[in-house]
Amino acid sequence: MRKVSAVVESSGLSHIGPVREDNQDSIHLTDGLQQPGANRLFAVADGMGGYSHGAIASSTAIEKMVECLGPEDARLNPRRFQQGVELANMTVYRKAQQLGVGRMGTTLTAAFISGEDLHLIHIGDCRAYLVREGRAICLTSDHTAVGDLVRAKLIPPEKVRTHAQRSILTRAIGISLFVRPEILRIKLQKHDHLILCSDGLWSVIQDHEFAQAVKDSLSIDQVSQRLVDLALQRATDDNASVVAVHIRELHPQIMGPQEPVKTGWFPGWKKRAK
Repeated sequence: MRKVSAVVESSGLSHIGPVREDNQDSIHLTDGLQQPGANRLFAVADGMGGYSHGAIASSTAIEKMVECLGPEDARLNPRRFQQGVELANMTVYRKAQQLGVGRMGTTLTAAFISGEDLHLIHIGDCRAYLVREGRAICLTSDHTAVGDLVRAKLIPPEKVRTHAQRSILTRAIGISLFVRPEILRIKLQKHDHLILCSDGLWSVIQDHEFAQAVKDSLSIDQVSQRLVDLALQRATDDNASVVAVHIRELHPQIMGPQEPVKTGWFPGWKKRAK
């Protein structure tokens, strides 16, 4: 039986930007080098600027994701990953009612690294980029009105950043009782870089420039700093947030034969996670 363990390093920054009066973005990561067995959850959330208390919504969503997965998980139960989004959605929805502020919501893009597998769960218009062998690929779809136009091939992808309705969301956490996230699973390779970012950052940075930032940086901290600096130089009109992750090593491990699992009378029944 083959098992792979990953050594990763990460960094992240969140900046208020030159226009906004408050920062409604939230990020989650474990800074620095992480050996096998460490928590591998990374996330970026952007509170919806058109609604009240966006900062509360984004921080609450990430808090509930962390709570649902648990702080010491080294391997991922995919169902718990989705349950984290459902818990985040319901908590933000109820918090808005408790605060009496009407609707409030947030986008959320979260990644969990389990061995050589990258699990992504995404709703809204934050983005996840994979930089591999000098090329940046956007892994997520924008859940926006303009994103729908791109998928319908009514406008080309390069028009998204300058479109007047770029920020009109079609999916978000906390604005209704039910949420429909996008879920992806990807095999990682050594020296891959994962970049999660809010729309205040990617809206002023072209896809190929994410790969260039990785190429020009000597450390993972420099990757995050370069991208935020670039967004500020180009006068982004929103908060700018990024989490950058580097897959430094992937170590194959040969496992011995496993003991047979006794299923008892009801092999289809599984104990619910608390």
